[in-house]
Amino acid sequence: LAYQLGIFPWFEEGQPILWWSPDPRSVIYPDQFKPGRSLARVLRKNKFEVRRDTAFNAVIDACSEPRDYSHGTWITDDMKDAYRELHHRGIAHSIECYLDSELVGGLYGISLGRLFFGESMFHRVSDASKVAFSFLNRLMARNNCPLIDCQIPNDHLVSLGARSITRQQFQ
Repeated sequence: LAYQLGIFPWFEEGQPILWWSPDPRSVIYPDQFKPGRSLARVLRKNKFEVRRDTAFNAVIDACSEPRDYSHGTWITDDMKDAYRELHHRGIAHSIECYLDSELVGGLYGISLGRLFFGESMFHRVSDASKVAFSFLNRLMARNNCPLIDCQIPNDHLVSLGARSITRQQFQ
């Protein structure tokens, strides 16, 4: 219900898990997604194998690992358990990127109706998460998904085409 209302969980160290509905909201329109030149080159090389919903647990575990730019993670064990249950119910999904049969990147999120709500992504090899994201965009465009919710803007998402819209537009 929270996702249907445009609300998602957000965690900060020392705080309880809170619910957020930011204004502005960062989104990507799948039918307008155009990979940049360097990502297009990577996609043409076809060096990654991309799969869907074959390693959800591994993806969420990788997404919860510490990052170079952050001390902690919002993806606590309780959050992982909740998303695993949503995956079991067919609501949470993952896109996985493999190189030589090894999971090297991916993302996960929530799918409700025709919308996809991105939660987190990771990479262990350059461009792996971008390839997974490109795959997600193609999949969503084919299924007439009007937008992918990216929640909060950041430089990485903006480089992939995310733009900000008002909360009112999002709702």
